[in-house]
Amino acid sequence: MIPDVQDVIDVANRMLWICLLMSMPTLLTALVVGVAVSLLQTVTSIQEMTLTFVPKLVAVVAVAALALPWLIDMMAEYYYEVMRMFSSFYA
Repeated sequence: MIPDVQDVIDVANRMLWICLLMSMPTLLTALVVGVAVSLLQTVTSIQEMTLTFVPKLVAVVAVAALALPWLIDMMAEYYYEVMRMFSSFYA
């Protein structure tokens, strides 16, 4: 059985939402840390470029490490959902 167009659209839509949800913790962390460091630089008049890069890098790596189990679960759930859907097409 050939998949319907709506089934393909649903899989693609779900994939985009999963990508958005998976990228959200690291992007929000980088945003918050970047704004905080920018405010600190503005208040202290220190304009060092590495001062913005290093805290963001450390915070993003820490959040990614903490969120990794959740991200893996989300990816595995999506994978099983898609494989179940594809197996019903060709059964």
